[in-house]
Order: sequence, then structure tokens, then C-alpha cells
Amino acid sequence: MERSDLELVVAVQEHGSLSAAALSLDVAPPVVSKRLAALEARLGQSLFQRTTRRVSPTAEGETVCERARVLLRGFNELEAELQERKAEPTGLIRLAATFGFGRLWLGPALAAFQERYPRIDIQLQLTEQLPDLAADGFDGAIWLWQVESRRAAQWVSRRLARNQRVMVASPRYIRQHGAPSGLDDLQNHACLIVRENGSGTAQRFDVWPLHRERDKVPARVRVHGPLSSNSGELVRDWCVAGRGIMLRSLWDIAPQLASGELVRVLPGYAMPDADIHWLAPYRADSPRRIRLLIDFLLTQFQGAPWKTTPPSSRAAPRGSRPAQ
Repeated sequence: MERSDLELVVAVQEHGSLSAAALSLDVAPPVVSKRLAALEARLGQSLFQRTTRRVSPTAEGETVCERARVLLRGFNELEAELQERKAEPTGLIRLAATFGFGRLWLGPALAAFQERYPRIDIQLQLTEQLPDLAADGFDGAIWLWQVESRRAAQWVSRRLARNQRVMVASPRYIRQHGAPSGLDDLQNHACLIVRENGSGTAQRFDVWPLHRERDKVPARVRVHGPLSSNSGELVRDWCVAGRGIMLRSLWDIAPQLASGELVRVLPGYAMPDADIHWLAPYRADSPRRIRLLIDFLLTQFQGAPWKTTPPSSRAAPRGSRPAQ
């Protein structure tokens, strides 16, 4: 069967008459009748029952039409992809991301991507509340927190990079108070607590769900201290100033770790729930510009660069600090 045969049987089934099918295919009705008869003769099957009022598919015709739609859809998708590859990628990409990661790491990566593909426009909305991506018209989100199952069932997710939260303190704090020797020892230290609400789930901010890195054994520890805030930036400032121990994502404190302003405490423990994810509404076929962006971000964040390289070229302008 040729593609024209597939288009013929689908048109006849959809319109229910040879004349209407001929009109949709822009050919004369006798041509449709002749081509359909030749196809049935070649297949040795009657595909349609003809009456004076209507043409309806036989059981064999239903099967042929169903398969024809699948094959035609494949033809169309292949042609669209080839046409898209031939042309320079264009169009708008609307994204959402959290403030801190968006400014420190994602923003510079998107600028580099747009420089590579100058006909692609990017709109990035920084927010601590994950939008309803489809309803709000977003192509995707770069997100850190776990997504509630009700939403996750409607979206596709892909991990872009691994990340973890670690405990850190300033050298000044350690000189004055010493370093904790174990998790139980945290009870004797001032812990700085970040009360973020971006995950959208109820949680105890004063309970740190850690795991032991060598064997992944979970360990929950309750912490306390005189200072807490919903601003991660402020808590980080307190930590650098020597006011306590903080639990924070590696990507967020990479500059301070690299400069020695902060050092890890209890390095055998971490909180492993902070991987970087691509989230997007489900769609059967993503535009090429979206696929190119995902591949680009996978390359940019390959190996979790915040573990080894301070984001000096990615940091905010001098005199400013990335918001959380």
C-alpha cells in the first residue's frame, strides 16, 4: 500500500461517502471509486460496504483504517522533524525555576543557550511556588523539590543533575565552638534553620532527614538554634558570620566552600533529596527547541559542576548575592 492508499481509506471512513471523500482529497468522485476498487482487488478484501446513503467500513476495513492512521501520523511526524532540522530552531520557550538556582546556575546557562540559538526566545519566571505548568502556559520547569503525586502523574520528569544538601559552618564558628563529632552532638550546637515553603508540603524544618553516605543508612536528627528564617540567603549570611551550622544545597554554597568561607561538618552525612529535575506537561511530541534545551542543560550540569567548580562565571553581578 502506498501513502495515497492510506489517505484514501481514512478519508472514505471519516466522510462516510465517496463523493465527500473525493472533495476532501481534491479529486473527482469517479477517481475515488476506481482507486478504492483497485485497492480492494489488490488486497483481496472488501474494505467498505456501499449503500445508496452511506459507505461504512467492514471489519477488515476498520483494521486497515486504524493502521492507516498510525502510519500516516508517523509520516507526518517524520516530515515535520526533517523540516524542523533543516531550518534554524525558532520560537518561544517559557520556563519556571526557583530563585536561587535560577539566578546562580540556570540563568547563565540559558543565556549561553540563547546565544547559540539566537532565533529562540526564552522567558524565565523565578518563583518558589511551582506553577500549574500546562494551565499557566509553561513549556517546563527546572525544579529542586519533590512534586506532589497529583501533579507528577500529569507531567514528565527527567533528572538533569544530582545534588545533595550538606552541613556547613564557618571556620570562625568551629574555632569558637568546635566541630560536632557525631549527629547526637548537634544537640549541643546552634543550628540555623531555613523555613522554606516551596515544596508545597507540610514538613518539620527543625528535623533534618539525613543519610550516611557510605551505606545510605537514613538518620533523622532534630536540631534547634536561636536563628531561623524563610530566606536561605539570610541564613547563609548568618552561617558565614559564624552564628551556627546550616544544612544547604551544594549548588547554593559552592562559592563559599571554594573560598573557604564555609567548610563541611560531619562530611559523612548528607540530605539526598535535592536533585535538579526537568518537569514538563506531557505532550506526544516536543518541539525541537525544547529537546535542544534539555540536551544543552544535561551537558551544562553534567557531573554536578557545583561539586568541583565554583560558579565564578555564573555568579550574580558584583555587589549582589543570589536570592533564594
